[in-house]
Amino acid sequence: MSEYILIASIILASASIIFVIFLAFFIFVVNKNKKIRADLEKREEDTKRKMYEIAILKELGDRMGYSLNVQNIIDIITGSLRQFIGYSAVSYMFLEPEKIIFKVHLEKSVSRKFIDNIKERMLGSLSALLNIDFKTKRIEEILSGAILAEEQEEPVKSFFNIPLVIAGKVVGVLTIADIKAGLYKEEEMTILYKITQQASQAVTKLQEVVAIEQGKFNAMVSSMAEGVVMTDPDYRILVVNPAAKKAVGLENKKELTIFDFIDKLSGKFDVRGKIEESVKLDKIFLSEEIALQNSFFQIAVSPVKYGNGKDILGCVIIFRDITHEKEVERIKEDFTSMIVHELRSPLDTIKKMVEMMRNSKVKKAEQSEYFQIMHHSSSDMLELINNLLDMAKIEAGKFELKKQPSDIKEIVKDCISFFSIASKDAKVKITSQLAKNIPDKADFDPHTISQVFNNLVSNAVKFSKENGKIIIQVLFHKKGGIFEKESEESGIKWFLKKKITDIPDSLLMTVTNEGKGVSSEEIDKLFNKFVQVKTVFGKKGGTGLGLAISKSIIESHGGIIGVESTEGEKTTFYFTIPA
Repeated sequence: MSEYILIASIILASASIIFVIFLAFFIFVVNKNKKIRADLEKREEDTKRKMYEIAILKELGDRMGYSLNVQNIIDIITGSLRQFIGYSAVSYMFLEPEKIIFKVHLEKSVSRKFIDNIKERMLGSLSALLNIDFKTKRIEEILSGAILAEEQEEPVKSFFNIPLVIAGKVVGVLTIADIKAGLYKEEEMTILYKITQQASQAVTKLQEVVAIEQGKFNAMVSSMAEGVVMTDPDYRILVVNPAAKKAVGLENKKELTIFDFIDKLSGKFDVRGKIEESVKLDKIFLSEEIALQNSFFQIAVSPVKYGNGKDILGCVIIFRDITHEKEVERIKEDFTSMIVHELRSPLDTIKKMVEMMRNSKVKKAEQSEYFQIMHHSSSDMLELINNLLDMAKIEAGKFELKKQPSDIKEIVKDCISFFSIASKDAKVKITSQLAKNIPDKADFDPHTISQVFNNLVSNAVKFSKENGKIIIQVLFHKKGGIFEKESEESGIKWFLKKKITDIPDSLLMTVTNEGKGVSSEEIDKLFNKFVQVKTVFGKKGGTGLGLAISKSIIESHGGIIGVESTEGEKTTFYFTIPA
């Protein structure tokens, strides 16, 4: 009997143990299922948030495009929030130069006091972020969504702010608020913060790209010789470069409006009227020449389009300086008139001489004189024609040198001999001073160098005072040497005071005459084609081409040519030939 009792006890104990084990296992399974269910719910919630994050970012990408309008981007974010978070009101404050935009969307009806409380909190956040008091700032309020209900007295119980940062600068704040307490958890705030941050980063990067391209554009426009002014459809100036400011005399004014240009161009060009016509008629307007600031301009007005060419961005005004063109045109007209005169005078002289010889009995002595006059007149015409042909060759790039070993001393001697009669008639004495170390032969074109000497000596004879002197000097210069010392060693009293440096071994020649000299303002014009110095050539005649041709000849040899002058005393022309 006791055995049966023992067996029963063992069975009962075993059953108890099995029950305990089963119960423990059951509890474990239940807890495990709860944990799995909680993990699944958390994963589902995380997935929902992630899907929202992806969806809103995709929507931002699709709707933003290349937009730089921060308000539009904030509107996209706030408009999508109801998909994943509950709220009574979503709002943002956006800073503009002259005001604050306060925009509120109500998902539920709230009281005016609720709105004012949100506004006060957002202003406080902005003030803390920027350390600025915004109490006096004008606030433009925009309400949308549900209507205000004054009987709804529930205050703000759930609330959080997210700062809006573009390019490292706080531009506003985004706020979510509700009448219920304890709604917003860290997960929601983190996702919203991440979305806002990514949108801000996208705008910042786009702004950086635009700023770089705008910098390139501004640099290009600023360096343009033409004046450029661009306006939007409301006549606000978007771009203005230094040349445009200078054209109308506004170099020292920083902030410009279209009224500044209207004032400066009053009575000369109707800026506003032409902009209106240009935009409305889609037409380019070009003015006649207009005198501004001692210069002449042509003003063009054109619409600025984009896209398919139908959308108008604004208008561009171009100030083109035509002063130089007018000056060149005037010079060409004067030159043509002068050439006609230079040809007419000798031709008229020859014609009269021929008529006198045909219509009267001329003595032999007179015949000789007439022939001399005719020869002199025809020589002047031939020289003019040759100069014109030489200049044409130079401009066409067909001017060729025929360099050969030549003796500069012989060329100087021949030049003095050639002008002996002319110098006697002008009561001027021509002499030369040649350095002892001048080489017997140097490599240059003897014909063109003779032409240079003839041009310089011819001018010297014309412009020397009566009983004056013309002195031709030739010096051999060694690279790095000092002219004054070299001339002193060669026994020459050197007339050239100008310091010439960095030239190789060269023959240096000068032609100095005693006369009225040339003013400093006119010296720079001497070697320009079509230009005569009025105080000199205007009275004595000549085309002024000789010096321009001489400059081309010397530079073709690799040398330099120039002039220095003392008004009322003397003028020295100099040139070099590399030896």
